[in-house]
Amino acid sequence: LQKQFGFDYQTLVDGEVILHLYNRGGIEQTASMLDGVFAFILLDTANRKVFLARDTYGVRPLFKVLTDDGFLGVCSEAKGLINLKHSTSLCSKVEPFLPGHYEVLDLKPSGKVASVELVKFHSCKDEPLHVASDTVEALPSAGFDLDTVKSNIRILFENAVRKRLMAHRRIGCLLSGGLDSSLVAAVLLKLMKEININYPLQTFAIGMENSPDLLAARKVAAHIGSEHHEVILNTEEGIQAIEEVIFSLETYDITTIRASIGMYLVSKYIRKKTDSVVIFSGEGSDELTQGYIYFHKAPSPEEAAEESERLLKELYLFDVLRADRTTAAHGLELRVPFLDHRFTSYYLSLPAELRVPKNGIEKYLLRLSFEDSNLLPKEILWRPKEAFSDGIASVKKSWFSILQDYIDQQVDDLLLEKAAEKYPFNPPKTKESYYYRQIFEKHYSGRSSWLPHYWMPRWVKATDPSARTLKHYKSATQE
Repeated sequence: LQKQFGFDYQTLVDGEVILHLYNRGGIEQTASMLDGVFAFILLDTANRKVFLARDTYGVRPLFKVLTDDGFLGVCSEAKGLINLKHSTSLCSKVEPFLPGHYEVLDLKPSGKVASVELVKFHSCKDEPLHVASDTVEALPSAGFDLDTVKSNIRILFENAVRKRLMAHRRIGCLLSGGLDSSLVAAVLLKLMKEININYPLQTFAIGMENSPDLLAARKVAAHIGSEHHEVILNTEEGIQAIEEVIFSLETYDITTIRASIGMYLVSKYIRKKTDSVVIFSGEGSDELTQGYIYFHKAPSPEEAAEESERLLKELYLFDVLRADRTTAAHGLELRVPFLDHRFTSYYLSLPAELRVPKNGIEKYLLRLSFEDSNLLPKEILWRPKEAFSDGIASVKKSWFSILQDYIDQQVDDLLLEKAAEKYPFNPPKTKESYYYRQIFEKHYSGRSSWLPHYWMPRWVKATDPSARTLKHYKSATQE
């Protein structure tokens, strides 16, 4: 953007571009031209305006509180706003700022503000405005011929990783051994070699002794040649981290908490034991490429495509919330190439029937696109989905069963029976859910509306969000 518009920078801070863009074309163009992840508040004192904006998928967090008398508070975490003391003593509504939106507020002489409008500046299906300043030339537009599509997916994904190599600190990568993180790690290592980054890529896996994830990640690391670190999760440590994790996350969603414990502990290890700070991860791929097991049960390709978009819109409440908070809690900076605007808008533009699971394998098109690239061993490229919160556990016993066994002793049956009276909004249906909710309420009493609903699979009669409880999963693991 600096080159394209000839901006005269005065600092080396990447956020400076926001001021130049705003000066040149106003808030709409500013938000639309930013390629990446962001949350900002911009003060235009000359025109007495305040602007808030957040990236398309809400990878970066942003919360606000606006009282009836015009007091505005903004913070990257809700915990920074819940105890604000100001002239009105009312318990004000702290809420997440919606991803892909900007808000215009009038700034009054008193310093108070009034909201003028909230505008959605980008929808995940639309090609982003900043394509004009992208480094990738126009893609061949030979329609949806499979070879062209596969080539475009490779080009755009590689470009998504390349863009995110700008870093003043050491780059590392989370590696669960699943398809998404493995692809990110393999492409990342290839590109780091190309631009002569002179340190080895550190990859990080967490799991219990000999868990499926640890074994698969080991295989990938050996194949790509990364400096691999394994963090062994012990049950005690995982259980002890629950409260810290819920405090960091600001949610009581079951699957988010389960999956966050491993990510929180691996982030803690990275911070303490290594100098990697910029951490790449495979987040967003399951939502974009229909990676969840329940997509096998989608009634039609069109409904699967709609579900994929719904999941992307809600990422900021679930997976992206987990990924941002668990890494940021330890001072790490997350990078998520699968959520690159150009890559996601292209993938979502493909015909619905191209994107559904095929031959009993989810993310079929993504796997097929990298089939001949030799980036990954075949058995990893075609490895079936393993829920992160389960893959870190041993095959004998799922991580969620371990958690449930522990919590079973902590929550009385009578408490659960009365759960709906105590928590009428999103009432907990299980002891595990009740336990998380109690911890959440201890820190964020009365804020249950931050989570509109629990994350659950669709089209299946599921009572638990874990993939290991679904029929398809069972048959896949027994074959």
